[in-house]
Amino acid sequence: MAWDGVVSAVDAARESKQQVVETEHLMKALLEQKDGLARRIFTKAGVDNTSLLQSIDNFISRQPKVMGDTSGPIVGSHLSTMLDNARKFKKEMGDSFLSVEHLVLSFPLDKRFGSQLFKNLQLSENALKDAVQSVRGSQRVTDQSKYTHPLISLDMGSLLAGAKYRGDFEERLKAVLKEVTASNGQIILFIDEIHTVVGAGATGGAMDAGNLLKPMLGRGELRCIGATTLTEYRKYIEKDPALERRFQQVFCGQPSVDDTISILRGLRERYELHHGVKISDSALVSSAILSDRYITGRFLPDKAIDLVDEAAAKLKMEITSKPIELDEIDRLVLKLEMEKLSLKNDTDKASKERFIKLEHDLGALKQKQKELNEQWENERDLMNRIRSIKKEIDRVNLEMEAAEREYNLNRAAELKYGTLISLQHQLEEAESNLADYQKSGKSLLREEVTDHDITEIVSRWTGIPISNLQQTEREKLVFLEHVLHDRVVGQDMAVKSVADAIRRSRAGLSDPNRPIASFMFMGPTGVGKTELAKALAGYLFNSENALVRIDMSEYMEKHAVSRLVGAPPGYVGYEEGGQLTEVVRRRPYSIVLFDEIEKAHHDVFNILLQLLDDGRITDAQGRTVSFTNTVVIMTSNIGSHYILETLRKTQDNKDEIYDVMKRQVIELARQTFRPEFMNRVDEYIVFQPLDSKQINKIVEIQLRRIKERLKQKNIDFNYTEEAVNLLAILGFDPNFGARPVKRVIQQVVENEIAMGVLRGDFKDEDSIILHAVSGAKDIPTENRLCIKKMENLSFHTLAAND
Repeated sequence: MAWDGVVSAVDAARESKQQVVETEHLMKALLEQKDGLARRIFTKAGVDNTSLLQSIDNFISRQPKVMGDTSGPIVGSHLSTMLDNARKFKKEMGDSFLSVEHLVLSFPLDKRFGSQLFKNLQLSENALKDAVQSVRGSQRVTDQSKYTHPLISLDMGSLLAGAKYRGDFEERLKAVLKEVTASNGQIILFIDEIHTVVGAGATGGAMDAGNLLKPMLGRGELRCIGATTLTEYRKYIEKDPALERRFQQVFCGQPSVDDTISILRGLRERYELHHGVKISDSALVSSAILSDRYITGRFLPDKAIDLVDEAAAKLKMEITSKPIELDEIDRLVLKLEMEKLSLKNDTDKASKERFIKLEHDLGALKQKQKELNEQWENERDLMNRIRSIKKEIDRVNLEMEAAEREYNLNRAAELKYGTLISLQHQLEEAESNLADYQKSGKSLLREEVTDHDITEIVSRWTGIPISNLQQTEREKLVFLEHVLHDRVVGQDMAVKSVADAIRRSRAGLSDPNRPIASFMFMGPTGVGKTELAKALAGYLFNSENALVRIDMSEYMEKHAVSRLVGAPPGYVGYEEGGQLTEVVRRRPYSIVLFDEIEKAHHDVFNILLQLLDDGRITDAQGRTVSFTNTVVIMTSNIGSHYILETLRKTQDNKDEIYDVMKRQVIELARQTFRPEFMNRVDEYIVFQPLDSKQINKIVEIQLRRIKERLKQKNIDFNYTEEAVNLLAILGFDPNFGARPVKRVIQQVVENEIAMGVLRGDFKDEDSIILHAVSGAKDIPTENRLCIKKMENLSFHTLAAND
């Protein structure tokens, strides 16, 4: 009896896919003996043997399973075959991964080395593995017999699960490797996140998984593919040179935008089937282009696929939930029903008239509600039918492929020429009915993801307005000067020079390995140098947050140079990255502004030489940061005194004076900066001082901004032309440009409005006006401005606001 129990316990452990015979297995075996001593003892003690046996079974089922049925006792649960998935990826991905193809072709030639796949962060590691199988089926491979080995994946987490005692993990891994090596090279092992094998299982003096793999890899007994990131490779694999040299390294970069579009087209059918919607080709193209341009920190095709997935899921939610039009009617009906209920017991004449009108309105609304409900349900049922037919077609295709692999040709022919054709006819009929219904103009739902849906998702992710995303770059470049002039006053030559340089670059006439453009802005303070950079960032890259501003007065010391690219190894802040490189690496489309460049230490210019010439900088951690999608702007006050003195002496022939002045200022810059730096800047732009007319325009721009801010508080703000002239007089100083204007407006206008709001003088829906007090000339200029409520004044009578 006892021996039979031990034998049965081994069988119980094997049935539960567990490697070690535990107490629960022996207990189960003893209880399953009908006339056994254990059952009699428990029965005598008043224990229900059936309930006890069921509890033991439940406990065993919760334990980790470490054995399987396919390919032997160990391989099944830990190793899952990828052959079927690889064939699918061959069809979906178009066999376009050349680097992976080279990897596959190298296997028959070198039996000693495995191969290790590198990838950038967030590229799909599993897709790399499946792509290997895809390439094996490629028609470019001449000898197919060499590439028919099954590819199986090792799940290191499952292998470690439940290894409670010392030696459990090593025993399991040795059993797995024994089965793989017993195939004489016919099985290729894939290890996802291969860096996890370094140190895996190394507790209490035990060997880690890497040391168990090394001898087999060295003797050529094990053929292995691993996937990891470059960062994790450096951190874990490179520290073990013996393990590193046993792998051949293959770097896999992200696909291009065109390749991503091809991948999305291959995946379209899968996502259409999953979400039950159609995905237009324009949506796929938009997702690849917009994600590449606006979504940083992630890689293609991952971010483009996520865009399509989220847009399709959003449309599916719209289909399954009530349309907005129907939902609004439902809410209105409920509101009127509640009002009707409250008026039911009222006896006055007005309430009775209102009650009768409510009954009439409710009757019409309920009729419309009923019609829309029927229309929505019919349309939704039609879409659900199309979705179910597509799922059935997909199931039949899978069954047909399985029948062909098993050489069940009769079943395959029946499915292909019978069932499949019938389903396709049903699908065509259902789609035709839906198309006719939607063309009639009655449709409440839509079933196709368009490029507008993709744009909405990108806008929600990035915060960029939809109108800016939909505007093409060609349109932006055409209207660039017009938009910049709205914010930058009096600098026509500067704006034109900037616009021309950017258009040259975007037209493909500039060096693609350099920044889009590089400028040196020179001129007095307060004339619009920084404002032009902000306006350019806001329009060209859709957000003023795209302006990376570096104040070069903070880099006057030699040691401060390292802050741009990051601290060297061993110093505090090494892992934080540089103030310049890290920001541009995260947001490659940006304006880089080096403010007051002449104040920086001369060693800073050594870094700028590489940036301006090659469009790249290598940071302290060895990462290359590209500046080819940036506009580099440097501002300087060199020659500002000369500009002011020249224009103060002469007011005539400003154009001729400007040309002479520009040459003199650039000559002063050559005396300050080194020749190799001067030669790398695309254009030197000299800003002119502002005159009184231009100050007037700046005052109006500032007042319009106040008007927009007050509009959010439901206060209408207006101003007169005389008030604008007075503010311009108060804020005009040729030596300081437009900066005094902002201070004057804060002191004279904003402070008074703030006090009026806090005192309760200016409330919601009020209209206020800034005007000049006429009369006594002995009143100081700043006291001649007054802000009060508008009474019986029309907005259109104020010329300054038109």
